[in-house]
Amino acid sequence: MDQRSKYLRKLIVQALEGGGRGHIGASMSLVEILRVLYDSYLRYQPANANWAERDRFILSKGHGCLALYAILADKDFFPKEYLRTFCKPASLLGGHPERGKVPGIEASTGALGHGLSMGVGMALAAKIREQIYRVVVVVGDGEINEGSVWEAALSAAKHKLSNLTVFVDYNKLQSYGPNHEVLNLEPLADKWCSFGFEVEEVDGHDINALEKLTKRLPLNNQKPTLVICHTIKGKGFPFAEGKAEWHHKSGLKPEDIAAMYECLS
Repeated sequence: MDQRSKYLRKLIVQALEGGGRGHIGASMSLVEILRVLYDSYLRYQPANANWAERDRFILSKGHGCLALYAILADKDFFPKEYLRTFCKPASLLGGHPERGKVPGIEASTGALGHGLSMGVGMALAAKIREQIYRVVVVVGDGEINEGSVWEAALSAAKHKLSNLTVFVDYNKLQSYGPNHEVLNLEPLADKWCSFGFEVEEVDGHDINALEKLTKRLPLNNQKPTLVICHTIKGKGFPFAEGKAEWHHKSGLKPEDIAAMYECLS
C-alpha cells in the first residue's frame, strides 16, 4: 500500500476508535476502489453536494460505509473531525449511510440487494432526460446472492444503460464464511455476461490498473459495464485479512486500535 491508501485507512481507524465498533473487513476491501473513483473518475462538488450534473455513486453494500465516510471526509464533504463521532448519539455517521443526512450520500443502503435497482433508476432517468451524469454502484459479492440484484441487471441490459457501471467487491468472504460454501457465485464473469453486461476483471487493490480501467469507461456504448474487483477482506491488517470474524467487530479494545495503527505506520 502507498501512503494515500494507508492515510485513508487511518481515517477509518479514527472512526473505529470513536465508535468502538464497525464493519472492518468489509470496509478495508473497498478503499482502493473508492479512492480511484473519487480521485480520478467521479464528477462532484463537495460544496454543492446536490449539483445537478454530478455523477451518482451508490454504495449498495452499505455496511462498508466506513470507507465511504473516509473518502467523503477526505474530499471535504464534511469535517474529518466528524469521523470520531461514528455511531455515537446525534452523529451524522451511522452504521449505514443515510441520504439526506450525510452530505454526498446518494442512497440509504444497508438492506442488501437494493442499490443496483436504485442505480438503474437513476441511469434510466438520465437517459430519458438527456442528462450527462454517470451512475456507479458498488455491490458486495455476498450481496449478489439477492435475487433483486439480478432483476435489476436484466433491466439495465434491456435499456442499454451504458451510463451505468457496477463494481463487485469480490473479496470472496461473507459475514460468516467463504462464498463458495455459502452460495457459490462462479462462474461470476460468465453470469454477468449472460445478463447483458460488458465485463472486465481487475485487482481491486491495484491503483494503476483501476485508473486505467476507469479511463476506458464505458466499456461498451450499448451495454452497462460490470467490473469484478478481486480484493482481500480486511486488507491492510494481516491479523484480519481473509478472516470472517473481522467482518464486524464490537467492543474494540485500545490494543485492537493500536494494532491497526501499527500496521499503517
